[in-house]
Order: sequence, then C-alpha cells, then structure tokens
Amino acid sequence: MSRLFGPIRQNGYVVRDIHRAMAHWIEVMGVGPFFFVERLPVQRLRYRGEPSSASISVALAQSGGVQIELIQQLDDQPSAFRDFLAGHGEGLQHVAFWTTDFDTDLTRAERSGLDVVQSGRSGKGGPDERFVYFDTTGHPGTMIELSEISGDKGRVFRKVAEAADGWDGSDPIREMNS
Repeated sequence: MSRLFGPIRQNGYVVRDIHRAMAHWIEVMGVGPFFFVERLPVQRLRYRGEPSSASISVALAQSGGVQIELIQQLDDQPSAFRDFLAGHGEGLQHVAFWTTDFDTDLTRAERSGLDVVQSGRSGKGGPDERFVYFDTTGHPGTMIELSEISGDKGRVFRKVAEAADGWDGSDPIREMNS
C-alpha cells in the first residue's frame, strides 16, 4: 500500500501564549531559533465552508527533520485553532505534509475520504501558498494539514531549517520576513 503523502514535516501546536510557548521550546527543549510573526497574513481563510477573518500569531523553528509551529489565535473568529483550544486546551493540533503538487495531492486526499474543514493562503496569498486542514471526524487524533511549499512559503521553511542547523542558542527569537 502506498502512502497518501510523503513524511510528516511539521507539528503544529495551538497555544494561549506564544511567547511563553517559545520560551519553553527554547529553554527546556533546546529548539530554536524561532521565526516569529505577530500577525500572520492569512488570505481567503474559510472554516467549515464559511469565510473567517481569524487573526493569528505564528512562530516556526526546526527540530531535526520536523518543523515546530506554534499558533496563537488573537481573536474569537471561527477557525480550527479556536475550536481546538476550546475543546482540548493547548497542544498538538495538527501534523502537516508539505507538497509541491498541491492540486494532485488534494484531489488524492479527497478521493481517499478526507474532507477539508479549513483552507486559505498564507503570507502574500499567492497561488503557491495554499493550505488545507482535513476534518478529524473519520479518525482519532490531530488534524492533518496539506501545505503547499512551491514558492515564498517554501523559501521561508528552508530558511527556518538552515538557521536551526548548528544553532548556538544566540538570537533565539527572530522576526519572520517572507
């Protein structure tokens, strides 16, 4: 049997206080540096079929082959992050698979029975910055994200990984420039 996607590339944690969460990962886990954006631009965000204007802060760091994403929702607009926090508290909200062939992988996922519950475009909202989160109704555990990394987002992700390679603990929180 073949895998639906490649390896898990990211673990996404929903947190109430992103600064406290970054401090934990840096000081306790030794993971960093974190690339932080106070208000990540999210374009065309839809949750459960309806538009949403949810505002989030995001921090990214790399730990080996897995990116750590911390997400703090800054308002009470409808989103998968808000609902996860309300239903489960802080914690691992999703695992993400990265793709450079978004349309093909999305079609394959939907044919396999996965239903999109949240979608949008990150950063500048380019056609190569799409993401979707699949509903967890059909399986236990965290949500699954499919994230396109063909353009700017992929370059940011590579920058995060490169900064972690040999990181000496200096400059632990950096502004994310996409």
